[in-house]
Amino acid sequence: MENKIQVRLKWVTLYERVEDAGFVCRRCGISRPTLRKWVRRYQQFGLDGLADHSRRPKTSLKKKIDDEKTGWILQLRTEKNIGARRIQNELKRQYRFSLSLSTIQKVLTANQVKPLRKPARKKRIHGYSKKTPGERVQIDTCMIAPGLYQYIAIDDCTRYQVLELYSRRTAQNTLDFLEKVLEEMPFPVQRIQTDRGREFFAYKVQEWLMDHYIKFRPIRPRSPHLNGKVERAQRTDLEEFYANMNLQDPKLRDYLSEWQHFYNWDRIHGSIGMPPIDRYFALQDDTPFWEDVIEKYDRSKEIFREQHYLFDQRLVELK
Repeated sequence: MENKIQVRLKWVTLYERVEDAGFVCRRCGISRPTLRKWVRRYQQFGLDGLADHSRRPKTSLKKKIDDEKTGWILQLRTEKNIGARRIQNELKRQYRFSLSLSTIQKVLTANQVKPLRKPARKKRIHGYSKKTPGERVQIDTCMIAPGLYQYIAIDDCTRYQVLELYSRRTAQNTLDFLEKVLEEMPFPVQRIQTDRGREFFAYKVQEWLMDHYIKFRPIRPRSPHLNGKVERAQRTDLEEFYANMNLQDPKLRDYLSEWQHFYNWDRIHGSIGMPPIDRYFALQDDTPFWEDVIEKYDRSKEIFREQHYLFDQRLVELK
């Protein structure tokens, strides 16, 4: 019999004889929880219960993650130079396979993968988010390739986004995209915020917004941080979607639609800790209906905005 088992057996037998836990603990120099643990194990399993139990996890990492899945993780890390959070998202998107962040990190550690080198960060400008879905939607355009432009709209509160590709940035394409935004956003849109791109200032675009009870609020020039959420979303689209696509593929728009669905319904958004649709569901009771938005909209307070900032500001002041 091992020495440890003999010592523990003495504690138990002494306790059974005197039935005084305090006396046994003082006599043997052990704590009450320790005594209770070994008495309980002895009563349940006899002498076998006094042996040390293995602390090794019941399910090893190798059983949980086979070589193929380990290869996916290491390939994503090597080729894309991304961390555990983005590896988790890519596993869901590319392989329909879910893993916890801790498990992914264990795989990286077990394979002695070097930590990511993070570039020095610039001073961060802290913005704020609206508390109601649809209260402010940021819209922007981005050139993906010559003759290929992405329109993007992202809700300030939930981060729900709508995407579409066009060959040019025009007022007509802007109108087409706005129709798509209203059709696909699961809540009423109260305000549109854009930069001062020409495609947003056409008379027919602003008239369409007024006819649909939507306020138009362009930001001042050279202030991309004011549209920070849409700028960040564009970077995510470029890094996680377009970097893996053949831009000449005739099905690119179909793949973009699939990416939009994944972004809104499955991808964990870093700043809110959940997919955008879950954020919306959590705030659904506080979200107004279209009838409420229409009732509060006052067209007499809206003006046709000018692309030239100084002239636009004078018009706002006169109003």
